[in-house]
Amino acid sequence: MMDEQQAIALLKQGDLGGLEVLVRLYQLRAIRAACLILGERTQAEDIVQSSFLRAAEKIHQFDDRRAFGPWFFRGVINAAIKSAKRQKRQIPLENDEENEPFNLADPVPLPSDLVETEETRQAVWHALQRLAPKQRAVVILHYYLGLTEEEIEPILKSPIGTVKWRLYAARKRLKKFLSLDAAATDEKSEEI
Repeated sequence: MMDEQQAIALLKQGDLGGLEVLVRLYQLRAIRAACLILGERTQAEDIVQSSFLRAAEKIHQFDDRRAFGPWFFRGVINAAIKSAKRQKRQIPLENDEENEPFNLADPVPLPSDLVETEETRQAVWHALQRLAPKQRAVVILHYYLGLTEEEIEPILKSPIGTVKWRLYAARKRLKKFLSLDAAATDEKSEEI
């Protein structure tokens, strides 16, 4: 099987077989990341598809000494943030019944994922959707895609201090949202 560097070399030669390999390597994580920012899968899939096409068009600008993933995710995340900002102006996510949480589990779940309950997944999903798009993006880049703050800096085109602040503020807000949701769930349980 072809590796990432071979795929990029093929793509730079105009062979779309290289793009096919990159799609296989990055599509699932890119869709999940965009979906976590947008709260809507169809739009996330459209953004990722467009991002792959843009990456193929601009592959000659890509520096072969770097990893493809962060370069590619930069386009996906920025497009998702822009779309989320437009979406927020048009319709609130909390009132859109079509944007219910969907299963983001990996095909081969980890034991910790198997233990996690559907109620917890929904609480985290709803709390994540309450964050501003840029805060959502930094959480997804760091915790879901596993990127360091230094790798996030060029993706979001923000200074490292801003990345750290957004990550801190997002964690703080998520903790608040989750504790408020837990308190509301406890109150409902006591009523029954």
